[in-house]
Amino acid sequence: MKREPNEIEPHEIAEAVRQACIAAALAAYEDAGMNGLCHEGRWECSVDAMRALTVAAIVEQIENKRTSN
Repeated sequence: MKREPNEIEPHEIAEAVRQACIAAALAAYEDAGMNGLCHEGRWECSVDAMRALTVAAIVEQIENKRTSN
């Protein structure tokens, strides 16, 4: 199968999604802690933050990054 020159590799998308999930979870966990939530509440906020991520937005970020370089 021939790949288009500007096509994003699946592993590149997977890595970007993984990094976005980690960043979202850590930020939400810290924010929830600053708001006084217990560990369980902080974890729930982290999971919600990961659920709120959209792969389409992450792919768009990858594409924007590629075109700006």
